[in-house]
This record gives sequence, structure tokens and C-alpha cells, in this order.
Amino acid sequence: MDTIVIVLAVAVVLLALVMIAALVIVMRRTGGVVAPPGPSPEQLAEVKAEVNEELERARREAEEIRTKAERDAGEILKKSETLAESAALTRKEVEEEARILKTELKELRSDLERRENRLAEREQRLDEEARRQAERARKLAETETELADRREELDRVAERRQEILERVAGLTAEQAKAELVKEIENQAKREAALIVREIESEARREGEKRACKIVTLAVQRVATEQTAESVVSVLHLPGDEMKGRIIGREGRNIRAFESTTGVNLIIDDTPEAVLLSCFDPVRRETARLTLEKLVLDGRIHPQRIEEAYERSKAEVRDLCVRAGEDALVELGITEMHPELVTLLGQLRYRTSYGQNVLKHLIESAHIAGIMASELRLDRDLVKRCALLHDIGKALTHEVEGSHAMIGAEIARRYGEHEDVVHAIEAHHNEVEVRTVEAVLTQAADAISGSRPGARRESLEAYVKRLERLEEIAQSYEGVDKVFAMQAGREIRVMVRPDNVDDIQAQVIARDVAKQVEEELTYPGQIRITVVRESRATEFAR
Repeated sequence: MDTIVIVLAVAVVLLALVMIAALVIVMRRTGGVVAPPGPSPEQLAEVKAEVNEELERARREAEEIRTKAERDAGEILKKSETLAESAALTRKEVEEEARILKTELKELRSDLERRENRLAEREQRLDEEARRQAERARKLAETETELADRREELDRVAERRQEILERVAGLTAEQAKAELVKEIENQAKREAALIVREIESEARREGEKRACKIVTLAVQRVATEQTAESVVSVLHLPGDEMKGRIIGREGRNIRAFESTTGVNLIIDDTPEAVLLSCFDPVRRETARLTLEKLVLDGRIHPQRIEEAYERSKAEVRDLCVRAGEDALVELGITEMHPELVTLLGQLRYRTSYGQNVLKHLIESAHIAGIMASELRLDRDLVKRCALLHDIGKALTHEVEGSHAMIGAEIARRYGEHEDVVHAIEAHHNEVEVRTVEAVLTQAADAISGSRPGARRESLEAYVKRLERLEEIAQSYEGVDKVFAMQAGREIRVMVRPDNVDDIQAQVIARDVAKQVEEELTYPGQIRITVVRESRATEFAR
């Protein structure tokens, strides 16, 4: 409808324009002066023709304008429809947002009302609690007043009672208090002594039980072998005629062999065998390998002996290093000085009562490591202590002193930890034990050395040696008691202080040591300790 109105308006405007144009043409023909009435027919025809042309042109323009207007109207109509649709969508969105806002507003209003209700209830409860607190405070004030009155009354009664007690007992309050405190103190001391004694007994029982368990577990978990090494080196020969070649012309070969190796070669009537004798086990093993090489080669003369000895010496050193390294690998120990590794390997050829010393050290390290694990200690440190505790036996034939002190000095020289050094020097109680590692080293050493099959010395010979040690010390005048300790490595002599003075005690120690050296045969050394002490004894009756 709006489009039709617009088109009609445009047509009216065009018609008016046409009429105005016709009027302008007429005025232009007449020179701008109104023509007199009664124009001629030719003029009218011309005017009519021009008017018709103008009308036709105006009609065409009107038609174009109408067509354009209709097209524009269609576009405007489409745009208006699009705008109407978008307006409808916008209105729906606005209505939806408005609905959501109304809902949220309603929820907020409900929440606010609930909070206001809760606040009102809380205020009411607070008011009630305040009233109850005020009532309680009033009652407490009344109770305090009543208690104060009763306290005063009790004080008066206590004073009267104290006066009566003092009058009856004949003691003042301070004296009675002192007597009471003294009695309570004595009772507390007796009870504390009983508790301490009970705790010590329980701790001792528990400690012995746990120690037995740890030692048992350690021994059970270590697989050991029986002693099979011999203390004498024997070399088997392919035939008895080889003995003559070993001796050589006028004995020159055997003299050259003994002077080169430092080992005594014993050739007796034993068929197809010779014996090697030397206090140094490494030197004895070197000589055995030398003689074995010479026998295999068949050419035996002084120059060949020296060449074979040098090769055997290098081979034994390599074997010692390899044995020490194998021991470290077996125990999982690292970073040890090469000289200590070599000394460990040399103990492969050293025996103690038939027990191989290197195997004894490895076994002791395993036992000590297991006990350290049970006690939650540093397992590697304890194993290191047990492995090195007899390292001094590799040099006892070269250096004076006990193997414990020699081993401690070697370990200190090559940078071992101070706990390791202390465990080595204290494993025979030559130094007072200060660490748990040293105690475990002692225990592992004792277990490995005393287990069945570890050493070939019979129990009867061992007991006889200990008894003889005690008999020697007991034979001196003034000796009260004698104890053979540390598997016969120490004799503790207790003398009577009334009969023996300090100088005589030193004389007894020296005489006992001299007699033991003359009468007994034993490995290592034995310490003789003479103890003279003074005791003061009184009897309470």
C-alpha cells in the first residue's frame, strides 16, 4: 500500500511538471506576452504537438520512475522484511534475557530472604546465649563468694587442726614437713632403684635374645666350606730321576734354587715328590711355581732358575692382585688402595691353624655385613672393617708387633677411615673398643674362626694350651686369679694387692711372658696383663 501511494505521488508531480513545461513553451513562443484571444489553428496544432511530445516524454519518464520506484520498493520491502525478522529475533532474545533476569532476580530475592531469616534466627540465638551467659556470670559470682567464705572457714579449721597436731606430736609444721619429705624421698629412691634394676634386667635379657638371633641369622646365611688347605707346599714330580736333575752336579742347582728363592727345598725318600719349606707363604708359593716351571721345561741350571723365578714372582704378584680384586668384587667393596688389595691377595697363601686367612676375611665380612643389616648400621663400612681386620698378617713375618697394630698402621697409612683403623687395632682388645663397628668385627672374627670345620686345631689341644697358660701364671706367688682371654691371645692375672706391690707386678708379667715363650708354641703373640687393685670394704650392721 505504501508503494502505490508513493507511485501516485510521483505521477502527480510529473503531470504538474508537464503542465508547467507546456506553459513555459507557450510563453516562450509568444515572447513572454499573453497572446490575444483567438489563436490561429496552426499555432494550436503546434502547441498541441509539443504538448503531446512533452506528455509522451513525461509519461516515459513517469514509467521509468514508476519502474524504478517499484524496484526500489521491492528492495525496501525485502529489507523491511529482513529487518522485521531480525527485530523479531532480537525481541525474542531480549524477552529470553528478560525472563532469565527475572528468574535470577527471583532466586536472588529468595536467597536474600533466606539469609535474612537465618540472620534473624542467629540474632535471636545470640540474644538467648547472652542472657544465659549473664545468668551464668551471676551464678559464678555467687559461687565465688560462697567458695571464698568456705576457704576462710577451712583455713581457720586447718589452723586449729595444725595447732592440735603440733600439741599432740610435739613437732612444729616445718619439722613434720621435713620428716615427710625425707620419708617420701627415701621411698622414691627405693622405687626408682627397683625400676632401674628391672629395666636393666629386661634390657639385658632382650639384648642377649636379639644378639643371639642376629648371630644365628648371620651364621645361617653364610655358606662356608671346611678347611682343606695344607700348611706345607708339596710339588709332585713326573719321576724320581727328576730329583737328581733338581739337585744338579755337586748340588749346585739346589743351592742356586735356595739362594734365589729363599726357600728350603727338602728332597727325601718320598716317591715322586719334594717339599718346600719357608715362613713366608708368598715366597713359598713363588718357589713352588718356579720349580714347577723348571720341571716342565726339563732344563735346570742356575740361569734358568733365575729366569723362572722372575717370571713366577710376577705371576704370583698378579695372582695376589687378582685374588684381592675378586674378594672386593664378591663383597661389593670399591675404592681401596692398590697396596691394600695386593696385601689382601697375599693372604690367599697364608693360613691360621689350617684356615685360609683370605677366605676367613671374606667370611667374616659377610657375617659382619649381615649383622649390620639386622642392626640397621652402615653395612659397607662394617664389611670393610671385617675384611681388613687381619691385613697385618701379610707382614707379621717382616715387621715386629702384633698383626692388629700392624694392620691398623697400614690401613691408616693408605687412607682408610678412622673407624676402620680402630676396628682393626681393637679386634683383639689391644685397644679399648669404642665403636659398634669394632664390636661387630670382633663378633664376626670369632664366629668365622670358631665355627666347626674352620680350623684344624683340635679342641683338646686348644683347651690344654689355655690350661697351661693359666697354670704358668698361677704358679707365681701372690697371684689370686688367672683368666685366659681372647682365644688364648691374652692372659689377665689378678694379684693380691697386700702381697704384691707395683714393681713386683711388673716382674711377674715379665717372668710369665718369658716362661710362655719357652714352653708353648702359638701363632702371633700373647699379651700378659697383671692387674693390681686396692679395694676398701666395710660392712653395714
